[in-house]
Amino acid sequence: MSQFTFETAPKIICEQGGADRLGEIAKALGVTHLFFVTDAGLIQARLLDGALASLASAGVQATVFSEVRADPPELSVQAAVDAARAAGADGVVGFGGGSSMDTAKLVALLARTPQTLPSIYGIGLARGPRLPLIQVPTTAGTGSEVTPISILTTPSHEKKGVVSPLLYPDVALLDSRLTLGLPAAVTAMTGIDAMVHAIEAYTTRLKKNPLSDALAIKALQLLYANVRAAVNDGKDATVRENMLLGSLFAGMAFANAPVGAVHALAYPLGGHYGLPHGLTNSLVLGPVLEFNLPVAQALYAELGRAVLPELASSTDDAAARRFVAAIRERVAVMPYAQTLRDAGVAEGDLPMLARDAMNVQRLLVNNPRDVTLEDALALYRAAF
Repeated sequence: MSQFTFETAPKIICEQGGADRLGEIAKALGVTHLFFVTDAGLIQARLLDGALASLASAGVQATVFSEVRADPPELSVQAAVDAARAAGADGVVGFGGGSSMDTAKLVALLARTPQTLPSIYGIGLARGPRLPLIQVPTTAGTGSEVTPISILTTPSHEKKGVVSPLLYPDVALLDSRLTLGLPAAVTAMTGIDAMVHAIEAYTTRLKKNPLSDALAIKALQLLYANVRAAVNDGKDATVRENMLLGSLFAGMAFANAPVGAVHALAYPLGGHYGLPHGLTNSLVLGPVLEFNLPVAQALYAELGRAVLPELASSTDDAAARRFVAAIRERVAVMPYAQTLRDAGVAEGDLPMLARDAMNVQRLLVNNPRDVTLEDALALYRAAF
């Protein structure tokens, strides 16, 4: 029998309108003063109103920090930590996309047990305890609400991660109502990001396990079937909930069966160009799938049969190739840049990006096929 360890958030709530019970949920964790990590756009969209009203009704004080920045820089996270300490908060909520939730994880940790960010980059270096933590996603993509990972941007434009079980929240709260107003491009980028999580978790080299496999399969089925409809009709509550669940399942999968070369190649693009993470994953996804095909054929065939039932009687070779083609076709109709060139990446930067990608060995070791510096450069060129 295979031996593995599987961890996830201890409590997951999926409920339309669930954000309006945030006060009750926070109070059950013993929180009296909740530090609310979000971004200004969500305040303007009035997505916080129900949650803040519920906190007031429950007698839980709230301090709102809305200066979260995309791909959070170290200084931005430290500012949030300092604000939480100054407020005297005894609990934290991440309310927003991946950047808000990644920031909230580190606020909950560092406001309770001070450590320098550079000292905890890597796996298992953070120490606790931390403040109670609730995560409320407003996008269907990162899965950050159920991962023990926080990705930051260093002053040298590198993407670095803090990886620790301490970063799992006490409660992950899914309220699909909060995603109904997502713009089409954001819906597309985050949806493809979640699909990448599912694909890379299923094909990971080192920690693949039966639970992550089952979650990755279900995630990809939900996401593949619903992403185009979510982009075309963002007000369909059922489709939005399917996307949110797909993102959650993919997050649970890759938290235990880590991602590979797609993410490793995506990180330098985000660090140097400030491109959204879902977009950077999407831009390199096709070339990486083609690159991995010779060694991941059987796994891609299984994924192909899961999302395309007509492949049930196909050979592995045919099913795997059709799967890669189907994913590329799905990406091609998404409403955003389809090449590095169109996204504003300079061709002369490709060697530098390849060198930076090779520093993300934490992820490259999980890829089903070894990636050399020459391979990384060729993959960027294929995406250009």
